[in-house]
Amino acid sequence: MSDSINPEAAAAARELAQNEVRELRQRLPSLDDDAIKVILSGARSHYAWQDKPVPDALLEQMYEITALGATSMNSCPARFFFVKSEEARAKLAKSLKPKNVEKMTSAPVTVIIAHDLDFWKELPFLFPHEDRRALFEGKDAHIETTAFRNGTLQGAYLMIAARALGLDVGAMSGFSNEIVDEEFFKGSSLRSNFLCNIGYADESALFGKLPRFPFNKACSYL
Repeated sequence: MSDSINPEAAAAARELAQNEVRELRQRLPSLDDDAIKVILSGARSHYAWQDKPVPDALLEQMYEITALGATSMNSCPARFFFVKSEEARAKLAKSLKPKNVEKMTSAPVTVIIAHDLDFWKELPFLFPHEDRRALFEGKDAHIETTAFRNGTLQGAYLMIAARALGLDVGAMSGFSNEIVDEEFFKGSSLRSNFLCNIGYADESALFGKLPRFPFNKACSYL
């Protein structure tokens, strides 16, 4: 444990965290069916949008929820870039497949979900119990795998947080990561993962929901 952590304060924080989880579970053992539909089972990927802006305060609230999602060693490698200006949209459009340009330009906000390959340098702040930078320093493959895996998790948390706050999302992978990285992150430790449009959907563009595998096709007991 780091010398900067007071053992008594750490014990008090641990007890508080445990009590908060227990009390929450007592108040709300599970979400109801409608809540689950809003965030996942009834949610849809959207490609058309209402002409309705998303306030910055709502995006900031969405991030605050997202940031609380679990990552390995609380590494938090994801970085989120909210594309709103015409200049940024024009740069992002260079990377998109032609059919995706309209999906992006018509959305109030498009998020570039990226990850920082230097995330491990922040571990003394994010994981103060002990210094684990030595697990990553000089280990490029391990850094990249950890950043990509946990950054992807955080991107999924962002989508769920957006839905929970009444927003709609449409994730996109039809683009060139190389062009995004060249246009937005050249010379930095940042790498793009995927894109996600956020706003208030125009449901008239939806089609029937596609099938999913049943439990016994996708899952096994070992």
